Amino acid sequence: MRFPPSFLDEIRARLPLSSIVGRRVAWDRRKSQPAKGDYWACCPFHGEKSPSFHADDRKGRYYCFGCGASGDHFTFLTELEGVSFPEAVERLAGEAGLAMPARDERAEAEEKRRASLYEVMELAAGFFEQTLQSRDGAVARGYLNGRALGPEIQRRFRLGYAKSARNALKEYLAAKGVPQEDMVATGLLITGDDIPVSFDRFRDRVMFPITDFRGRIVAFGGRALSPDAQAKYLNSPETSLFKKGELLYNGFEARKALQGAGTLIVVEGYVDVIAMAIAGFPNTVAPLGTALTEHQLGLLWRLTPEPILCFDGDKAGVRAAYRAADLALPLLAPGKSVRFALLPEGRDPDDLIRESGRDAMKSVLDAARPLVDLIWMRETEQGGLETPERRAAFEARMRTMARGIGDETVRRHYEMAFSERLKALFAPAADVQGRRERQRPGGRRGSGGDAPHYVPSLRTRPVQVSRGLQETLSRATPKPREILLVMTMVNHPALIAEHFAAFAEIELANRELDSLRSQILEIAADEPHVAAEALRGRLAGSETGELITRLDHQIQRNGLWQADAAASDEDALDGWIQALTLHRKARTLHKELKDAEAALASDPSDANLAHLVDIQNQLANSEGTEALIEGFGANSGKRLKSV
Repeated sequence: MRFPPSFLDEIRARLPLSSIVGRRVAWDRRKSQPAKGDYWACCPFHGEKSPSFHADDRKGRYYCFGCGASGDHFTFLTELEGVSFPEAVERLAGEAGLAMPARDERAEAEEKRRASLYEVMELAAGFFEQTLQSRDGAVARGYLNGRALGPEIQRRFRLGYAKSARNALKEYLAAKGVPQEDMVATGLLITGDDIPVSFDRFRDRVMFPITDFRGRIVAFGGRALSPDAQAKYLNSPETSLFKKGELLYNGFEARKALQGAGTLIVVEGYVDVIAMAIAGFPNTVAPLGTALTEHQLGLLWRLTPEPILCFDGDKAGVRAAYRAADLALPLLAPGKSVRFALLPEGRDPDDLIRESGRDAMKSVLDAARPLVDLIWMRETEQGGLETPERRAAFEARMRTMARGIGDETVRRHYEMAFSERLKALFAPAADVQGRRERQRPGGRRGSGGDAPHYVPSLRTRPVQVSRGLQETLSRATPKPREILLVMTMVNHPALIAEHFAAFAEIELANRELDSLRSQILEIAADEPHVAAEALRGRLAGSETGELITRLDHQIQRNGLWQADAAASDEDALDGWIQALTLHRKARTLHKELKDAEAALASDPSDANLAHLVDIQNQLANSEGTEALIEGFGANSGKRLKSV
């Protein structure tokens, strides 16, 4: 009996290879990495003392580096236990909960026809590739070259071009003996009762082949070159070969790269995937013209426990991130979640890599936030928590979201996480101060005074990602120390060259200061010895000029004299280095505070409380203070510490 490949694929998808092989071998704990689906053992096919037998759950294949034995779920049973292939299929189908398919001659004929349809898609891909490199493809090549997708990349990803003529592909395939019904069945032609003559679906478009997880071309995505096209991107319709919600662009290649990369990265578009792969992130995939689907999320989790979803840094990208968070939340399971990497505002992966290089993209991925953080940021950034009623509604909303998680264990931990953050968010400031007083020698509880007011804890502050996620933060007045770190370089640009890297790496919470810092670095890179007056002149755009004026006032108001133009370069540098040292220390303390809060939540002991309060005190004491420097300010006529 011939089994449909789709039926065998479903068995493989439902049963990890390690669960089959693991009944006959003992996995080597030192070499195996179950979280990555990577297992090693002594080979069951030949005698050996050290493990050279490798099983890979992601690929569904095993291989022995000693004797060369290899195969999949079915091969393992037939070769090791001596059962026939149909018996192996029947046994594993029962374990997978699948009914054995009845022999159906029509189904077998359909499978044979599907095999011929793959050949049609391969012919179409070859035609598009040839056309791209011909005279007709000049404009398309120009578009691709303009996006840094040159000839080598075009060949690597099999990019092509569909002519603007209505019947170019149709005539080519007909000359190859392909019947019209096969062209329609693969979605390459448009036909219908109201269309007297069928015609090519893709016309005047750059073509991106889409493969299944076995590397076979099953569909195409076409990018319009004409600005008048009704759709910028057009995908193949769903066919017997192509179910767009069940595949991922570059899924075949990304799965092969997964073992070395550790996880999958999901971006929004085809060009972004290619840019990522070229930059050294071959483990990147994209949905196929739709938002991420539940089935695609399941595919991702079969391959990796915690994929990174990377969205563009615009409002649409933020909305897409929120939709993905809502999709994933009820489906979470122990060890299966998602992280979110949000790009700088107005950038997609292709933009960021071309403008700032691979390291910039890596930094974005390294800063990916867990799902719980994204949900918390989305809900808290809306504000409106001034009244008890609004706070109660906010709390009820968070608890409802946690209750929507299907897995009981994950649900309980989310309820605990939300509860902890709610307590911190609504904790009266007086409670925190009271804890501090009780920890101090001779401390006593105060009486009377103003009514306690509610303040967000340090944990609830939004992370700098994009305008959509930090609107509240961007409107806040920047901290004096961050003003000093940036405005010192505005007024003393001679310091930039020697401290360029340190200045570029400072973590700035305020969006406006971060943007100003980027402009300063760009100007300094272009003109290393720029004078202060010339620098201000180049920064004198409408918004930037207004910002610098405000920051000048803040310098005076906060007594940040060492950042002022009147300070000597020596005092400016001393003050800047001290501020940078304390800024870095504060960032470290913030991270230690998160760990201390988590420790106190899991073990509310006096020791953990004392540790938490100690870190809070260090943070409070570091605000507005600088280390004393011998002779600091003398060159500028000052004898005072900075504020």
